[in-house]
This record gives sequence, C-alpha cells and structure tokens, in this order.
Amino acid sequence: MRWDNLRLTADGEADPSVPLFARGAVTRTFDTPEFQGMTFYEIRARSIVNRVPAASRVPFEYTINPYRGCSHRCVYCFARKTHEYLDLDSGADFDSKIVVKVNAAELARKELSSPRWGGHHIAMGTNVDCYQRAEGRYRLMPGILTALREAANPFSVLTKGTLILRDLDLLAEAAEVTEVSAAVSAGFVDAEAWRAVEPGAPHPLRRLEVCRTLNDHGIACGVLMAPVLPYLTDSPAQLERTVKEIAEAGATHVTPIVLHLRPGAREWWLSWLSREHPRLVPRYLELYGRGAYAPKAYQARVAAQVRELAERFGVGRAVPAMARRRPPRPPRSASGPAPAEQLRLLQGVHRRHVGFRAQMGSNELGARITRALCPYRGDSYGRHEEETCH
Repeated sequence: MRWDNLRLTADGEADPSVPLFARGAVTRTFDTPEFQGMTFYEIRARSIVNRVPAASRVPFEYTINPYRGCSHRCVYCFARKTHEYLDLDSGADFDSKIVVKVNAAELARKELSSPRWGGHHIAMGTNVDCYQRAEGRYRLMPGILTALREAANPFSVLTKGTLILRDLDLLAEAAEVTEVSAAVSAGFVDAEAWRAVEPGAPHPLRRLEVCRTLNDHGIACGVLMAPVLPYLTDSPAQLERTVKEIAEAGATHVTPIVLHLRPGAREWWLSWLSREHPRLVPRYLELYGRGAYAPKAYQARVAAQVRELAERFGVGRAVPAMARRRPPRPPRSASGPAPAEQLRLLQGVHRRHVGFRAQMGSNELGARITRALCPYRGDSYGRHEEETCH
C-alpha cells in the first residue's frame, strides 16, 4: 500500500484510540502561539521517495513529501482526503495533526544514491506544502535539498510558504548542477478572501515577493493561480488585479486552475460555505453537482480571461536573467525515455515567453500543475493532471 511507509508497529500493547500510524511515534505539542492547538507526530518513515500511481496521469513519477497534514489550513485543500488513510479526519485533524518524517533527509540521501535510482525528476509540494510553518522548527528541507544537490537530481518545488527563501543558497547551488524550478501558489490577492480560506498561509502578496526573489536569484519561478473560487474571487476586476500583481512580481508564467472539490475537501468546503456564504450553496451545488470539477465552459471562460490579462500585462516577458545551468545527469536506468526526451517531458528548458497555460479539462489538472512548476519547450499552452494541493 502507498501509505505503508507511515504505518509503524509499536512495542507492547497497542492503544486502539491511537491512530495506527502513530503507534511508536513521538507525539509533541509546542507552547508557542504559532503552534497552539497543534499536535506533531514524529515518525521514522521507511521510505521518502514516493512513486506516483499511474492513474494520476502526471508526466512525472516521483515525489518527496516530508509532512502529512498542513498548517496553512486552506479550506479547499484537495489533499484533505489523504489524512483519512492515516485514521485521522480530513477536517480539523488535517489542519492540526501533522505527521513529520524526521528521517526524511537521511532517507533522501540513501535512496538518491542507490544504484537502482534512475535520477528522475522529483516534485515537492504537490500534496501538502513542504514549507509550511512546521518546517521552521523541523528544518527537513535543507537536508533534502542537499541530498538532491549532491545527487545532481532534477527537482521542482510548489509552495505558499515564504520560508523557501531561507534555503535560497541551497537552491542556487543545486541549480548549478541540475534543473531546478519553483512555483508559488496564489489564486487571488484579495486580503478578505485570504483571511477566510487560507488563514494559516502567508499573504498572497508576500508569496509573489517570493516569486520575484527566486527569479532574481536565477531560480525560475512561475505562479499557480489556484484556486480561482467561483463567485468569490472570479470577477473580472479580481482576476485583473491578481494577474497584474503576478506580472509585476516577474513570474515566468501563470497557470490558472478553478477550484476542484474532491471527497474530503468537498465536505469541508461546503460546510464552510454554508456558514459564511449560505446564499452561494445552491450555486455551488449547480456547478459541482455532477463531480469534483466546475463545468468545462466555466473553466474555459476563466482561462480565456487570464490568458488575455497575462498578454496585456506581459507575464513572462521580462524574466530576470537565469542563473547558470548545467544539463541534468542522464537517468541511470536502462528503460524509459532517452535523456533529451525525458527532459522535455519533465522539466523543459527555461525560455522567455508569455507564460500563460490554459486549463483544458478536469482530467488534466496534474499536468497543468507540473508545467506550472517546470518551464518547458513549446508554445505557452499546455495540457495537463496530478496529486496536488495548492
């Protein structure tokens, strides 16, 4: 099972009230305001490089997720359902009970140096944010980035967290030996909406400052404009302001994604909506009554508006000079695409271009997210699906 690496066996009699994965874990709480009401389960995972199931339909196969659960507390987060696999709930538990894989860096060094490892692209931040608040205390990412740098292994990072700038030197060092890219997630810049649905995340304008800083230091960074919230952040004026701020931040590209409501996130979101905006509930049931995705016509309309705005404001036309790049090490495995083809599919090349990528359909979400992380060869439109959160 995909989650077996979290399911530890405790010594002695098991307490049936304790989630199975937590038996044998170290449980901590911290008496500081930023961690009030939160519980951390420190585990020693069995593996850290995860292979994404083929059904996810993504153009990459591997991820690293040092945390489960997320203190950003985004009401809409699609990854909420994954907490249920750990015998926790997808609502308050997801926000407040965080699994910490304390041996993540150790495992990354071991697995990336194995002769069996093929040097494939690794995506991070595609489930929960690896630069969420807990990372400030546990500091797992420096060790992971060091392992990736030492292995010259290509990777990308998607985040809402400003803490990524702490590791700017490591990212730049890695970019000297392999392909490195990033994307920040910011679906809107409205402060009221941010406080309501992303209460634990940094302000969207701070995230866009991160985008500017990364690009200024040679780390190609675009913006995943997600989620666009129907009837809350999708007005022409709101879209215009958001895309304008993204352009002014120097993003290499912008990829809009309309809110999707998979099980776990759907129940939590509709519960919030019924409390805060009860008049919108019938509209949401109409939009999402047949599944997790808004109708294609609605998605296409939002995509067209963002495309026009991106072209008007020049998203991607004035990208700061990229840092020196070395070609990534060819995969060690004998099977799979040739190195040049794999690079085209997974990581692409950094180019100056108008960086809008259209949203093409509900089964292409992950590919859009992947290309938001990884600039690529070709025109500025893309088809894409994935395991992602932001």
